[in-house]
Amino acid sequence: MSRLHDPFRRGQLAIAALFLSLGFQYATWAARIPAVKADLDLSAAEVGVLLMAAGVGAAVSFPAVAWLMRRMGSRRLALLSQLGLALLLLALAAAPNYPVALLVMCADGVLVGCLNVAMNAQGAALEARHERNTMARLHAVFSAGSLLAALLASGMTAATGSVMAHFGVAVVLLAALGVTARTGLLDEDAPADRPDPAGAEAAADAEPSADAPAAAEPEPARRRWTVPSRLTLWMCCAMVFGTVAEGAMNDWSALYLKDVAEASAELAPLGIAVVSGMMVVARLFADGWRSRWGDGRVVLLGSAVAGTGLAVALVSGGVAPALAGFACMGLGIAAVTPCVYAAAARQGSDALTLVAAMGTTGLLAGPPLIGFIAGASNLAWGMGAVAASAGAVALCSTRIRWTAPAPVAQSEATPA
Repeated sequence: MSRLHDPFRRGQLAIAALFLSLGFQYATWAARIPAVKADLDLSAAEVGVLLMAAGVGAAVSFPAVAWLMRRMGSRRLALLSQLGLALLLLALAAAPNYPVALLVMCADGVLVGCLNVAMNAQGAALEARHERNTMARLHAVFSAGSLLAALLASGMTAATGSVMAHFGVAVVLLAALGVTARTGLLDEDAPADRPDPAGAEAAADAEPSADAPAAAEPEPARRRWTVPSRLTLWMCCAMVFGTVAEGAMNDWSALYLKDVAEASAELAPLGIAVVSGMMVVARLFADGWRSRWGDGRVVLLGSAVAGTGLAVALVSGGVAPALAGFACMGLGIAAVTPCVYAAAARQGSDALTLVAAMGTTGLLAGPPLIGFIAGASNLAWGMGAVAASAGAVALCSTRIRWTAPAPVAQSEATPA
């Protein structure tokens, strides 16, 4: 069967467009924070609050996202939130003052929460429907979206200082991605997307555990939120620690190299490149690892490698050990979020929504948190907290019931 007519490939491409959109949108506005700071005449503290506003929006969006998922389904919610995120770029560029910019960023956090839940629900549904692993590759596309946005930001900054012009081009690209996504997303009744009508099947898919009855609620729970099970709470902990480490590495690695490892100005940006590059490579191969060893082992070993590698690098000191530690972090932490999202989706839409909200919160709140630790002590201790976060993921992973590995032959799809 050709790729064009293969339902799995078509769905994979559509969902990948959503992941690319989210990574691209996030990195687009983040790349122009210095310009926004100058345009609105903000202090460093005000910029910190502006960044925190997105995290606050994501954190408080959980009840609304859970309701919207039940009301609209993942397909409609994904398309609408993707469109909304594109328009918010124009709103941020046009913000006349600081309070308006805060409202825009808070709304951005809410819509990020919506798209994050919906696209991961689509990805998990695609895996369940076709019994083929793809979540890690989809998350690799998210990382590729950030890289694409960085390249566009560099080119547009060189061509024009106008934030509106830059964001206008970004919106056009996001619109094209939205059209691509629209053509192949799964119907709202896809497995793991609207799990309640098939609660018995969802329960059968999960491995037996003491938490299973609470995780797969029967029919009466269809229209109301329920107290999360212990299993879901462990997933939330693993997700938030994993995304804190992921977000902090992207934002603080270059500064660590410059201020602590005393790298040259030319070498300092390599920190971000090493982390991002290793994450993309790992996510391209992680679906095969999941099929061979299982999600639980991939998360446990990966997070242990990430935390241990970075800790050894911090103790050793120097540029070369730091880059090696950053490589271990990127390699080890890359598969955490895809595996935890897939596990949460099997517990139902409410569990996925809560886990995704924690993930978005960790990703956006992690960098400021490490900044606070660094401010109270120094950046070496801040990066030590990142290593500890990876270690916490390993501990949490031992409390999660993971499904058995899928057949290797079913995971040989090429990257989306």
